[in-house]
Formats: sequence, structure tokens, C-alpha cells
Amino acid sequence: DAGVVPALRTHWRLVRVGLHLGYGLAVAAVVYPLAGRPLRLSLKQRWSRQLLGMLGVRLQAPAIAPMPALLVANHVSWLDIFAINAASPAAFVCKADVRNWPLIGWLCERAETVFMPRDSRRAAHEASGIVAARLRQGWQVAVFPEGTTSDGTRLLPFHGALLQGAIDADCPVQPLALSYLGRAGQPSLTAAYSGDTTLLQSLCCIAATPGLHVRLDVLPPIDGRGAERRVLAAAALKCMGGQFYGK
Repeated sequence: DAGVVPALRTHWRLVRVGLHLGYGLAVAAVVYPLAGRPLRLSLKQRWSRQLLGMLGVRLQAPAIAPMPALLVANHVSWLDIFAINAASPAAFVCKADVRNWPLIGWLCERAETVFMPRDSRRAAHEASGIVAARLRQGWQVAVFPEGTTSDGTRLLPFHGALLQGAIDADCPVQPLALSYLGRAGQPSLTAAYSGDTTLLQSLCCIAATPGLHVRLDVLPPIDGRGAERRVLAAAALKCMGGQFYGK
């Protein structure tokens, strides 16, 4: 049966991902508390690269300069985080709801995630302060200013509040354009994590797709010093839209 081999491959990938998640939890619990930050970043990068490989996803990405910067990317999938970490490990700004997800929330917290509460200006201001402090310490911090995922065929408006940390820290904004492509290089919706799709459904769909690869384009950085956040958000949106989406 021609469908047996693909089904077995999909199941094997899912088993490996489950074991890899367990390994990641163990490393975060035992090694992270004892390791310096360079080692933690190296472990995060290696774990992310291994995850992509286990899912059969090939990464196309140039080197990202290891300087303090706010990495700004469009948001298509939960896989975006691991694609960026595989290219250049960073601390991510994430909605506070993720903190309560079983296992994943705990792992994100150990991986230096900054949680951004919804509908709270004071909490959002505090989160921006944490981002600015980490940028001043020389970290790379990544945000998805659309605030939600899309199917990858268009850009949603960028929320300027998520860029405030770069302004406060006088750090550049580094736009990153993410796209998912099929075996022949055509745009693929396989990895899109939007609508009513569950995380498990998305994971199974990605694992079942042969030849999927994620492309990460590093666009020209934008100076955040003295900028107004709405203007900075518009500049990042224009940069990504004009140079990546051709709009």
C-alpha cells in the first residue's frame, strides 16, 4: 500500500518529537539552572534545529549578527519560534496565556520568555521594561508585532506597543520575514496555525508533509533610537511588505 510508508514516517516523526520534548524538559530542569547564558543559548539553538530536522522541515536562513536587537517577524505558525531560535537563539515575547499551557508553558518560562498580559496597559508597560532591560544587557529579543498568526499570504497590522522596548533601549529593530515553502519552492499553507486548527492538528499536518522548508529572510535593520513606536511599527511593516511580500 502506497500510503503505509508515509503514515509510518509521520508516526515515527511524532514519536521522536514527543521524546525530544521530554529531553528538552529534562535539560531545562537540570542543566539550565547550572549553565551560563552562552551554553543555554547554544542548547536552545541545537534543540530547535533538531526539532526542525525531526519534523522533516529544512531551514533556509542566513547568519543573523549576534548583536543586541529586537527581532521583528511576521507570525505564521508555532514553528516560527523554533525557526528563529535555530538561526539565532533569542528571548521571545509571548502572550501570557501560554504560561498556563501544560509542559509548554513551563518550558517557555525556563527559556527566558517575556510574557505579555492582554488588556492591561500597566502589565504591558512592565513587559516593555523587561524587554528594554534585556536589550541593554546585550540580548536579542524577538516579537511578533501582528499579535496573532495569519496564513502567511498577507501581513496584518503591526502593534507599536511591542516595539517600545527597542526605543527605550536605543536598539535597532531587525525585521525577519518568514515563509513556508513546499518541495518545489512554492508557497505552502501546511504550517499555518490559524483559525480553528489545534496545536496537535498542526503538528500532525507538518509531520505528514514531505519536503517542507522554512525560509527566513533577514531584512535591513531599522534604527530605533528616538523613534515613535507607531512610526517604527509602520517602518517595519513597510520594510517587510515591500521587500518580502512585494506590496
